[in-house]
Amino acid sequence: MVLSEEKRREYIKRLLLSRMRLILNNGFYGLLLMHMNFSLDEKIKTAATDGYRIYFGPKFLDELNDTELDFIMMHEILHVVLQHCMRGEDRNNEGFNIACDIVVNSIILSSNNGNKRSITLRKYGESIHLTPDGNEGESYTAEEVYEMLPAYLKRKKTEDKTGGSGFGRAGNKGSKQSGNGSALGRAGKEQIHAENGNSRWDDHTRWGIEEDDDTLRDVWVKNFEDACEAVSLRDASNQRGILPAFAERLYKELRKPQTDWRTILNEFVQEEIADYSFTPPDKRFNDNDFFLPDFNDKEEIVEDILFMIDTSGSMSDKMIAAAFSEVKGAIDQYDGKLKGWLGFFDAAIIEPVPFETVEEFKLIKPAGGGGTDFQIIFEYVQKHMGEKLPACIIILTDGFAPFPQEKLSMGIPVLWLINNNEVTPPWGKIARISV
Repeated sequence: MVLSEEKRREYIKRLLLSRMRLILNNGFYGLLLMHMNFSLDEKIKTAATDGYRIYFGPKFLDELNDTELDFIMMHEILHVVLQHCMRGEDRNNEGFNIACDIVVNSIILSSNNGNKRSITLRKYGESIHLTPDGNEGESYTAEEVYEMLPAYLKRKKTEDKTGGSGFGRAGNKGSKQSGNGSALGRAGKEQIHAENGNSRWDDHTRWGIEEDDDTLRDVWVKNFEDACEAVSLRDASNQRGILPAFAERLYKELRKPQTDWRTILNEFVQEEIADYSFTPPDKRFNDNDFFLPDFNDKEEIVEDILFMIDTSGSMSDKMIAAAFSEVKGAIDQYDGKLKGWLGFFDAAIIEPVPFETVEEFKLIKPAGGGGTDFQIIFEYVQKHMGEKLPACIIILTDGFAPFPQEKLSMGIPVLWLINNNEVTPPWGKIARISV
């Protein structure tokens, strides 16, 4: 089937009109869809997304009325915002796919005041939105719903063999809803136990096929924050300007103040380096949010700390400036009793420069801008600092690079300061800083 230019324009017009309706009626979703591209793809039998585009099969689009199309648009954009489609290892996992759909459909149902027609397709019925325990999926993450499914799938397999009545009756007497939207209603059976694999309308086969998922995650976190801020600025008396409940929860998590990493630095220094007590705290800093070691009666100096700041291409000027400021703050915190080295790295090492005062620290200028290689930090220490190894290594980075094996640290304590919530190093102490 080759689409004529006239037919193609007709389809695109429908998609743009759907987005406009959502901007007017469900503003949050409409704003998110402003960042999304749309494509017609005859290889797609229904609808799909890869995080960059939402794809529609032309025949499927012909089957949809306007309400159904709006549902599909909301469904696909939520898979992107909740980062379901950026998990390539799960795209062929039927259970995880089901869990994602349960969460997304339940959120859309809630956003439409519980109107089940808002998540119903005439050809497929009411879309599954309840978890196996009978609760709405919007209260859970996809991972939490996925954990519930193995017992359900095992029970259903037994019921199929014995002719049992189904989870909705036998296994969940307290279900809030039976019928098409229940965990074993008609839509649930079609989605979970499709005999020919074609009963589900949402195509997840394009999930995780793009290589640069980390960048895609960052982009959509920013798009999500922007949409939340735009909706929040609207008149609170206008119901269309209120954030969906799930978005309010996620937005609060993103904006939640993080623990000052220097609190963790204090603990790290005390545990790994110093033998003095942090109690009682220095009386000069009683109003601070974190405790400082009492240096009034002691002359110990925290020294030989190697700070390494990531200056690779993925680190913006703002990120590097923030990291630089954090190190200066740590030096200020120790009131001149913290000494060490400051170096920079990308795919190569900018030789660490020693400092003993804040003034000396300020003279050290960042350099770099290439790729990221953590291993070279430890290779440099081994080769050039063997006579006086650092007491600890503190690495400020976005973490977007392969992590080396822990044995390369030679037993030196390492504290990773990560400027996002996406990356978790496999070893060492970890703290997160805001940018």
